[in-house]
Amino acid sequence: MPHVLSGDARIYWRADGDTTLPTLVLGNSLGTDFSLWDPVLPRLMRHFRVVRYDMRGHGASDAPAGHYTMTQLTDDLAAVADAAGLDKFHYCGVSLGGMVGMSYAARAGNRLDKLALCNTATGFDRTVWDARIDAVERGGMAQIADAVMARFYTPDFVARNGLEYQRVRNTLLSLTPHGYIGCCAAIRDMSIADAPPRISAATLVIAGEHDLSTPPERGQAIAAQVSGAQLTTLACAHIPMTELPCLWSDTVLGFLDAVPAYDEAQRYSVGLARRKQVLGAEYVERRLEAITPFNKRFQTLITQLAWGQVWTSSRFDDLTRRVAVLSMTTALGRWEEFELHVAAALRAGVEPEVIEETLVQASIYCGVPAANTGFALAGKIIAAHQTIPANRSSK
Repeated sequence: MPHVLSGDARIYWRADGDTTLPTLVLGNSLGTDFSLWDPVLPRLMRHFRVVRYDMRGHGASDAPAGHYTMTQLTDDLAAVADAAGLDKFHYCGVSLGGMVGMSYAARAGNRLDKLALCNTATGFDRTVWDARIDAVERGGMAQIADAVMARFYTPDFVARNGLEYQRVRNTLLSLTPHGYIGCCAAIRDMSIADAPPRISAATLVIAGEHDLSTPPERGQAIAAQVSGAQLTTLACAHIPMTELPCLWSDTVLGFLDAVPAYDEAQRYSVGLARRKQVLGAEYVERRLEAITPFNKRFQTLITQLAWGQVWTSSRFDDLTRRVAVLSMTTALGRWEEFELHVAAALRAGVEPEVIEETLVQASIYCGVPAANTGFALAGKIIAAHQTIPANRSSK
């Protein structure tokens, strides 16, 4: 695993995505680790090389004995930037990660381009953290787990007890108590109230409407002190990237200008590239050769709209969008489009079992006759592509 030595601790970090893209560094909250970002990672990677790391005392980073300081945590971020070879980067931190982000952004010589601060604050009542530290010292992480999760998320999200909730809770329970305590002390003792006015990077502040840990007025106060800062309030509690992953991603990506505005000519060019990526360059080139004066305007429209707008949106990953197209064409009986997208999906490495599952579900919502036709057509295409090993052929 990649670690970088920062003072007395090895800090775990990893980079994911295309190295030619701009870099976005993510800093986790107290009580989580770098896996906190998993629900939004595939989408972020469409636009950025994403660097994640574990705060000291968390995840795969070292948890030295004793209390930590905000200076140490900020040094850790700087060490990760060095290890990743970053000359310039965007940074997004939530809660403790946001505090580290403010501290780093206020340093002379920082390498920030843009800064996103989520559900964070510049100071707290010390007695709150003394009580938290005492509770963990007496009973370990289990002593505080329910109370922390109730502050992380809205009651409805907690009541659903979904997989993302369970994963975050399991991470909290797995932390080394003294590492968690070390970061609690860093928050308790930090002195970053003067940081916001010294931030020169373009800044977005995200607050949670139902955040009990860092109420919206905390975010409002930070935004008011950072020159030109944008402020957005989401209908969530303290950890928005798991509670509202789509809306949170929309907000952050919009701020980072990850989705540029295109004119018609640019939209066609972007759409054509995406069309070739999804359907295959050879197929698309054949279609372009078949364009006539009669259908040229229509084909241009399709490329700009379907491929230059819909398929370039990163809200859905490609597999989800392919399943949606297969479902819609099955429901409408648009079998020529269905066959086209089955073949394209197989060429892209989509497993036949995914197509099978899509059609099984379509049999309930679109009708057995539609699914029957879909199975017949898809089966022929799958056989032609020789994608079914012998042990699957009897299905």
